[in-house]
Amino acid sequence: MKRTKQQSRKRIHLRIRKKVNGTPERPRLNVFRSNKAIYCQIVDDLKGHTLVAASSAGLKGTKTEQAAEVGKLIAEKAKSAGIESVVFDRGGYLYHGRVKALADGAREGGLQF
Repeated sequence: MKRTKQQSRKRIHLRIRKKVNGTPERPRLNVFRSNKAIYCQIVDDLKGHTLVAASSAGLKGTKTEQAAEVGKLIAEKAKSAGIESVVFDRGGYLYHGRVKALADGAREGGLQF
């Protein structure tokens, strides 16, 4: 049986999630990439709560530029919530292009991975 792209990504994401867990001291920065936008949230997995979230809705520029802006935005919101360092969860996507731009933007904004 042939797997679809979404099924393959989901399998990879589950494999990553076995190793990556967010704690209150070091929460998880989760990334979701759609064809139109990119979304990220910082999650405390022990409580199951989203602490901070950001998306590219309403931003201008190319998709990669938007991803970098979302990274800076999430870092800014995390700083105001008292979060200094996170564990990066690429969500089953390759660490390349928009996902890498988001991570670089978050690092530039002051988050530590």
